Amino acid sequence: MSEAQGLELLHLAKHFGGVQAVRDVSFGVQPGECVALIGPNGAGKSTTFACIAGQHAPSAGQVLWRGQALGDMSAARRLQCGIARTFQVAQTFEALTVLQNVQLLLPGASPLNPLRVLDRQARQPALELLARVGLQEQADLGALQLPYGAKKRLELAMALAGLTSGPGLLLLDEPAAGLAASERGALMQLVRALAQGAAGAERLSVLYTEHNMDAVFGVADRVLVLMEGRIAASGTAQEVAVNPLVLSRYLGQGFHHAGGNGNA
Repeated sequence: MSEAQGLELLHLAKHFGGVQAVRDVSFGVQPGECVALIGPNGAGKSTTFACIAGQHAPSAGQVLWRGQALGDMSAARRLQCGIARTFQVAQTFEALTVLQNVQLLLPGASPLNPLRVLDRQARQPALELLARVGLQEQADLGALQLPYGAKKRLELAMALAGLTSGPGLLLLDEPAAGLAASERGALMQLVRALAQGAAGAERLSVLYTEHNMDAVFGVADRVLVLMEGRIAASGTAQEVAVNPLVLSRYLGQGFHHAGGNGNA
């Protein structure tokens, strides 16, 4: 890939004392590409995410975004450069309306402004972001009133609000966690559409972790399997699903995916 356009990890490592959480991990994600990072609990997925997003400083190796080595750049500065993340449990401001949640994160908004001032800030761009995730009809509802699946969509809109400086990177930590199968399918197709730049929007690079295999098959362009801090396998979802090492140490020998119903 051309690292000047997307994300590239070069020999990334992260140690916590004597614990080697991530060991010599290298891969890239291009604009328009949806890549799933899967593996058993404790494999190093969250640590890898935290090193990319800026919550952890790598012990060795590099994280590059659009050809720039991020070094010790803070998470806030990385967001300004086009790197946004969501969390396994949706993080929203429940005292605000759905629209205000997005307005608050658009450039130029100040958390110190009274809400009556916030209401007048970037209303149309915020509504357009809500339309991209299918929440425009809920704009004036309190975020606390949303069902959990809608909160996941709102969190996506909030992440998109920070991506204003060209092609962005979305880091999604188990985006389908806690959702019913039908909700998972709808949300992951939305994620795929965001990566591909639906409705004329900028294409995004998307990297996500997931345990539900129906959120991987039919969604991810590539799958990376992390085990004990290393990339143990990579390829399409179909290739990974028949990899002997992945079957024996993660998915299980009886794993079979058909029609989007498999899970790990």
